Amino acid sequence: MELVTVGDAAARLGVSTRQVQHLVAAGVLRSLARGVIDAMSVERYLASRGSYRWRAWSSPTSWGAVALLSGHDARWVGTAQRSRLRRQLHAMAAEELVGRARGRAVASRYTGHTSTAGRLRGQVVDSSRASEALGLTATVAVDGYVAAAELDAIAARHGLIPDEAGPFTLRATDMPLDVVAQLASAGPVLAALDLAESLDVRERRAGLDALTSALARFHD
Repeated sequence: MELVTVGDAAARLGVSTRQVQHLVAAGVLRSLARGVIDAMSVERYLASRGSYRWRAWSSPTSWGAVALLSGHDARWVGTAQRSRLRRQLHAMAAEELVGRARGRAVASRYTGHTSTAGRLRGQVVDSSRASEALGLTATVAVDGYVAAAELDAIAARHGLIPDEAGPFTLRATDMPLDVVAQLASAGPVLAALDLAESLDVRERRAGLDALTSALARFHD
C-alpha cells in the first residue's frame, strides 16, 4: 500500500490541504493515520472527477441525469431544473458526465472473505453484473449501491475491512434504493458510470464508450 502526506495529496489533486481534509472527513479519501492518505484513494478520486475537474452535481441532479439518459423521468427534479439538465446533457461528452455525476454516491472499498460475496450481493443494488453486457468478463467482485445510513452496519455484518484494492465496493447514496434498482435495470448507464471511474484501463474505456453511446442517443 502506497501512502502520501496530506500535502502531497493536495498537490496531486490541485487543491488546498483544507480541501483534502474535507474529502477525508466526507469519506472520499482514506486516511490511515493523522496526516497520511492512501494514495490509491487519491487516484480513484482523480478518475471520478475527470481530467478537467468539473464541479460535481448534487445527488438529486446526478441521479436525474442517470434517469434521463436511461429513458426515465427524473420525478424528484423540478421541471425547470430538468429542462436545464436536458440542455446540459445535449452538449456533454462522456468524461464530463463522469465528473459531474460523481455526487450520486460515495464509494468505499473493502476486502473480506470470498464466501461473503454471494450474501453481500443480495443486500446491495448490484451494478457489477451489468458490466458483462458491456463486453467485460464475469467477476467475483461485488460493486453495488447501499443506503448511506446502512453502510457501516452492512460492512460490520459481513466483516468487511477497508481496503482501496479490495474486491467489494459499496456505493453509499441517499437516493431511495428502489429508484436506484429501477435505474440499474433500465440499461447500461449506471454501470457505465461506475466503470468509467475505474483505475483499470479496459474497464474505464468500456464505461466511457457506453456513456458516449448513451449521450449520442440522447442527442438524437
